[in-house]
Amino acid sequence: MVRIFEIVLGIIFLGAGINGYLVLFGYDPIFPTSSEAMEFLGTGYLLAMEKGVEIICGILLLIRRFVPLVLLILASIVVNIFAFHIFVDPSLLILAIVLVILEGTLLWNYRENYKGLLG
Repeated sequence: MVRIFEIVLGIIFLGAGINGYLVLFGYDPIFPTSSEAMEFLGTGYLLAMEKGVEIICGILLLIRRFVPLVLLILASIVVNIFAFHIFVDPSLLILAIVLVILEGTLLWNYRENYKGLLG
């Protein structure tokens, strides 16, 4: 079940990253996107940086490399996505909830790897 969650989370972030780069390069997005989020991120370095991190993390989850590190990096992004869709644009709130569940479950599964950080 954990591997399935890693694959799903990896696909979501890889797809979101590619989708963001399509918007950045002036093409129409393939997947639904929040117009408020695109307005907030703009078309500059912030969008490119966030989407680049999403692509790299998505690939690393799919090939199962550095998964505990990837989950820590994605945790801040997932929290921001969730907060954004609660307070600004609830249109994709269901996806944000799915991300929180996937991320939380995987973080819990890899909790042994974080003992050094919390101890």
